[in-house]
Amino acid sequence: MNKIAILVDSGTDVPQEIVERAPIFMVPLRIIFKEKEYLDRVELTSDNLFPLLKEELPKTSLPDGEAIQKVLDEIKAQGFTQVLVITISSGLSGTFNAMRMLTEHYEGLDFYLVDTKNIGIAAGMSVILAANQVTAGADFHTVIEVVENHLAKTKVFFNVDTLEYLQRGGRIGLVSSLLGSALKLKPIISCNEEGIYYTVAKVRGLNKSFEKTIQLVKEFIGEHQRFDLAVAHADAQDSAEKMKQKLREHFPNAQKIYFGTISPALSVHTGPGSLGVGIQLLD
Repeated sequence: MNKIAILVDSGTDVPQEIVERAPIFMVPLRIIFKEKEYLDRVELTSDNLFPLLKEELPKTSLPDGEAIQKVLDEIKAQGFTQVLVITISSGLSGTFNAMRMLTEHYEGLDFYLVDTKNIGIAAGMSVILAANQVTAGADFHTVIEVVENHLAKTKVFFNVDTLEYLQRGGRIGLVSSLLGSALKLKPIISCNEEGIYYTVAKVRGLNKSFEKTIQLVKEFIGEHQRFDLAVAHADAQDSAEKMKQKLREHFPNAQKIYFGTISPALSVHTGPGSLGVGIQLLD
């Protein structure tokens, strides 16, 4: 009998509660300082990242081949035969291509790779969908079909406190860098169809940013009746809790509202105080 495993990178921001109840294996991204390198979510958390950012802005990198190989060996050793690989956008990271190259030559497992064209919790929502299918007993083909059919129905809106980190880290994408800090404009960014960052809106102040995010979520949901929501944050616990409460008030029929933190590797680029809201349409 075939057994399905799900392989993800740490940038998918899958909530820990989901990881613990599903056959999810994670390959960590790397956070590289001048003097030391850390494994994302393994050796470094969001809590202890931000004090380090005051001293130095590190680089981030995709998982190395040895780390991926090790996880594949573990998956095979545990008796899995089929592996659904789900990664953050290939437009923002080389992880998808690294996974593709290594799995092409790996023997003993059947693979299917999904490039979510998304980042953070939005990529994580594709993982959650896959995990729910696997734990419900769906076959490999069905899991793949469900996940692929929902990629375009999944979106994230990031409230970023400043564009400084995206600019310094070279991940600015199509986000306008001409936002004067003196204007205190808060950009809301997302990923386009190619999986590249772009500016959705520019608003002044945190409250306006919240209001605009709620409006954007409403527009994306439209007339859909079944959907999940998610909130992820980087050093913004209070704001994230407030956002979660606002989502409950505005969208009482949301099936789930997941809650978690943005991975340190992504937080390097979004900076402290960033907050993401994910939406996945289910009907």
